[in-house]
Amino acid sequence: MAAAGLSVLIPVFNRAVRELIHSLLTQISDWPGPVEILLLDDFSSEEFRRLNRPLGNLPGVNYRELPQNVGRAAIRNQLAAVAQHEWLLLLDNDSLLPDNQFLARYTIALGRAAVLIGGTGYESAPPADPTLYLRWHYGQAREARPAAVRQAAPYGQLTINNALIRADIFRRFPLDERLTGYGHEDTKFGVELAAARVAILHLDNPVLHDGLEPAAVFLKKSEQAVRNLAQVYRQDGLGTDSRLLQMALRLRRLGLAPAARATLGAAVPGLRRQLLSAAPRLPLLDLLKLYWLLRELA
Repeated sequence: MAAAGLSVLIPVFNRAVRELIHSLLTQISDWPGPVEILLLDDFSSEEFRRLNRPLGNLPGVNYRELPQNVGRAAIRNQLAAVAQHEWLLLLDNDSLLPDNQFLARYTIALGRAAVLIGGTGYESAPPADPTLYLRWHYGQAREARPAAVRQAAPYGQLTINNALIRADIFRRFPLDERLTGYGHEDTKFGVELAAARVAILHLDNPVLHDGLEPAAVFLKKSEQAVRNLAQVYRQDGLGTDSRLLQMALRLRRLGLAPAARATLGAAVPGLRRQLLSAAPRLPLLDLLKLYWLLRELA
């Protein structure tokens, strides 16, 4: 019986991915079967397309470009549709491999579950650029969780960056393409896997997040993620395991949502100033998100 093959799926948007691809190519021999790397550009600027096109000439690498931007969910579905192998490794284009054992650790875990989640890590030292500190601080405090913590709530802690998934499972539960912006495209996916009792195993095999955005950009993306959370709740009743949504719904049940929205709305300029400072406090980001969500649910 032939060894299972691997398709590495990487959506690309305004990012040079040469370092990631070359790191993957040095580890292909650690996978027991054939490996392909599929790059699909989501209508990046010409500057980045020009940088990434030569990667398509490398053995085992396929590079294509879309004529228009389709978003984070649709592009992953398109990549999965053309993947040739039994296992799909989903990676974001701003990921870097932590060492030369990344694929080997996944290989050791093969067969233990249909979905393996490796996690995300961040540099231990804060960035020198103070505008990047908020994104680094958030990642360190909220995203860089060890496997044991994530496994305690395996479906709620699912992220589709650095996920090794059997191809038949991913195609059975495609990502919701109604969500075209940033955030929560994996929420419905996790709920569907839980309902179908698909086994998930969280591993300590993190990629390094290398795409720290300036605080102003991160706040804009966070607001988009809150809009998507409101959308999955309105359309499908999902996201209720989110503490943010639980708080908003509790305020609404108690009749306090209008007052909370007004109070937080008045505080928004001050909250933004603090979060854009060199010493941002994450509880204030939570308050800003609560305001955005109450506004969306009004």
